[in-house]
Amino acid sequence: MRVFIFMLINLGLAFGLGACAPKTPDTKPAPPASENANAAKTWKLDGAQSSLEFISVKNGAIIETHSFTNLSGAVLADGGAVVLIKLDSVQTNIDIRNERMKKYLFETDKLQNIMVKTQINLSKLSALPMGHRAEMDIPVTISMHGKTDTIDVPMIITHLSENTVVVDSRSPVILDADTFGYGPGIDKLQELAKLNSIAHDIPVMFSLVFAQE
Repeated sequence: MRVFIFMLINLGLAFGLGACAPKTPDTKPAPPASENANAAKTWKLDGAQSSLEFISVKNGAIIETHSFTNLSGAVLADGGAVVLIKLDSVQTNIDIRNERMKKYLFETDKLQNIMVKTQINLSKLSALPMGHRAEMDIPVTISMHGKTDTIDVPMIITHLSENTVVVDSRSPVILDADTFGYGPGIDKLQELAKLNSIAHDIPVMFSLVFAQE
């Protein structure tokens, strides 16, 4: 789970080309005011167009895909990026399983969000032309269930249009549920569902769309 969400944010910032450009020497004319205004704008996550999915494997062979439907986030002109995932928006397509995950796994009565943060080096991304894509590994810090971990996430960043950037996971990001204290919750779900096993390694995939206002 830890992987996928905050890489996307990095892409958004990368395309504020004005913000990424080196400082203009005093001997040269300053960029037009319109360019400076554009660079200062925030890139916001389009939650309706974005997706975040994770996979569960039960009894060693049964694979099911779940998602979170409430995502928000932004990338600021200084390269700071944050993404919030609302835990009570988990969707497994089975109502009782949704409720069990909220109660026993995510404990949404006490914890409401997963937070993903990163800092983008805009100078490395500013040269990506419109319509092109780039692959990169970006370190992201994931905070969930009272635990924090930093990992490198492999992403594909696409400069889709002048004001739109899409960040996709290059491959599933494997999160260790035990790292974030989710082991007992998974064991409880296994007991309730009368399963032989539920894997603690969780593949996560994402596609994040950032739009500049």
